[in-house]
Amino acid sequence: MPLKLEGKVALVSEVNEVAAQAHSVIAAEYRGLKVAEMDELRKKARNDQVYLRVVKNTLARRALEGTSFEPLGERLVGPLVLGFSMQDPGAVARLFKDFAKSHDKFQVKALAISGQVLEATDLDRLASLPTRDQAIAMLMGVMKAPIEKFVRTVNEPVAKMVRTLAAVRDQKQAA
Repeated sequence: MPLKLEGKVALVSEVNEVAAQAHSVIAAEYRGLKVAEMDELRKKARNDQVYLRVVKNTLARRALEGTSFEPLGERLVGPLVLGFSMQDPGAVARLFKDFAKSHDKFQVKALAISGQVLEATDLDRLASLPTRDQAIAMLMGVMKAPIEKFVRTVNEPVAKMVRTLAAVRDQKQAA
């Protein structure tokens, strides 16, 4: 059933709001997939906090206007599903990459991150980005390393003296 004007306006504004808050977007062709397979993708997307939407390309172009993903509009051709990462930039890439492994007909056509349009071959690079928690853990590790090294350096003379005294004690007990 075709959408009426009010429905189209609501759809465009909804997708525009999501695109304004998203970190990255990927457009993938779903031609040839069964309804059950698309439902599986939608379920995984909900679990990963990824916004998925099948939108006509003209409406998608209008929805992307005024956002950092506007340059992606010219690459929207054919039946596409749009996936928006709301939490971290790589979430939708990981989802689409995993789904494409088990579904040959699912093909990524274009992706964009922070206003930069990338080729579909860059999907692996985007999917390998760490999650927010992983990035924070990596940053904390980098920040903690110099402090740990300083503490070990300051502690070493005392530890060396204790080892020397223990060696002297052991030597005197043996004699």
